[in-house]
Amino acid sequence: MNEIDLAKITALRHQLHRHPELSGREQGTMARLKAFLRENTSLTVVDRDGWFYAMKEAPSPAEAPIAFRADTDALPIDEGIPLPHGSLCPGIAHKCGHDGHSAALCGLALELDKLTLSRTVYLIFQPAEEIGQGARRCAELLREKSIGEIYAFHNLGGYPEGTVIYRRGLTQPASEGLSITLRGRQSHASAPELGINPAEAASRLVLRAGELAAAPHRGMVLCTVTGVRVGTGDFGISAGDGEVRMTLRAEEESELENLESILLQYADALAEETGLTAAHQITDRFPETRNHDFCLDRVIRAAQKLNIPTLAMTKLWRASEDFGYYTKICPGAIFYLGSGESYSPLHTREYDFNDRLLPTAVDLFKVLATE
Repeated sequence: MNEIDLAKITALRHQLHRHPELSGREQGTMARLKAFLRENTSLTVVDRDGWFYAMKEAPSPAEAPIAFRADTDALPIDEGIPLPHGSLCPGIAHKCGHDGHSAALCGLALELDKLTLSRTVYLIFQPAEEIGQGARRCAELLREKSIGEIYAFHNLGGYPEGTVIYRRGLTQPASEGLSITLRGRQSHASAPELGINPAEAASRLVLRAGELAAAPHRGMVLCTVTGVRVGTGDFGISAGDGEVRMTLRAEEESELENLESILLQYADALAEETGLTAAHQITDRFPETRNHDFCLDRVIRAAQKLNIPTLAMTKLWRASEDFGYYTKICPGAIFYLGSGESYSPLHTREYDFNDRLLPTAVDLFKVLATE
């Protein structure tokens, strides 16, 4: 892309970074993106419920439409480093690079605006990726518009800068957040026998989760305890309620569902044994994300045409990604752009999106959209 357009999307990225918004609250972010597209392109911009898409129509389509997705939400993390475009929202910052993903998709819009296309292109600006809810809402567009392929990218530290990193088949696992609440009865700490304290049951539940994760499975299975709370901590009160929170993660959704089922049955059995009541809540549910070979091959060929190095990812990236909701509906692929081998990791206070990746992402998307 030319230097003028690159400067525009870099400035847009910095603007988005200054005004981060959490999952499901991206109204300002969406407004800035729509304003950029309307001011700088002639693409059709269509509002949906909490998200939007932009579209460049082909006058005489020779193939089914193609789509590209960018996520837009930030994280509840402090900025942590001095930046000229630093977050103006205390406790919230773009520490996963979704500001860069959105800016790159706007860069693609600038490129498409100059072309006569042979297939219609949809650009999906998706909310709430960090909690696994956005793609589920947006994915129906694929059926509605009979879209034939969909693509996305994510920036990723630990790999050479500007390299296309990819994985065939399963590229990111399924996961969910599981919260189990155990309720008993408070009592004076001097008379614990008069109450029902959930501390032992919560401890046994944590140990059982570790045993289940360590057992043999068809693929990787993790059960990460993210929080344990029992009572108030007051030395005069024997606790009457508690909660165990954990992230369940598995290569296969069926194994994730099985792990969840066993844990919930165990929690119910513990409750019955000890006189507690058990309840649960499941949040942040992510699907398996699997690449389709045809689409991934197109990504690799596009990189080769642009003389961009490629590198196969040998180990599964354990972080979850809701892009899998799209690839359940139509063929697609998500690939990764290396931010640098010693680049700050995602979801840390020291991280900021590497602006040097913007033209690479735009150029790759342009080839995928037009060839």
